[in-house]
Amino acid sequence: MRDAITNLIRNYDQTGRYLDRDALDSLKSYFGSGTDRVTAASIINANAAAIVKQAGLQLFAEVPELIRPGGYAYTTRRYAACLRDMDYYLRYASYALIAGDTNVLDERVLQGLRETYNSLGVPIGPTVRGIQIMKDLVKARVAGSGVSNPSVVDGPFDHMTSELSETDI
Repeated sequence: MRDAITNLIRNYDQTGRYLDRDALDSLKSYFGSGTDRVTAASIINANAAAIVKQAGLQLFAEVPELIRPGGYAYTTRRYAACLRDMDYYLRYASYALIAGDTNVLDERVLQGLRETYNSLGVPIGPTVRGIQIMKDLVKARVAGSGVSNPSVVDGPFDHMTSELSETDI
């Protein structure tokens, strides 16, 4: 797993360049948002179960066919698997938040996820919506805690939804 600093230095090292103004500005931004990112991750850690539960309830209220007979989350086992996956996405979003980089999401979450879900018949759209709901819940909690820049939580969640969303080629 890499973080924003490791990636930045690696990129400059590979091209044999000294850190320039852009690199230094990127480092300033990373360190400047550090307290907000750590606070946000702490809020996620302290409230993960409640966030996942609330997101699940909201998702199933918006897409009730998921929990009806024949729906992906119809049985208790499938319902629990859905919430387990949501918890997984939330946990890895907190890692990416601390790292200031989405690399961990690519390596540990997104790589092959679409293909796995498609092969199992798991709908991608509700998965994306569940991640968006969790982002909104986390952002509201972070804003309520007095964090000066609650938008620091957007990156990891937006990256996951963007990578999972259907795209026209």
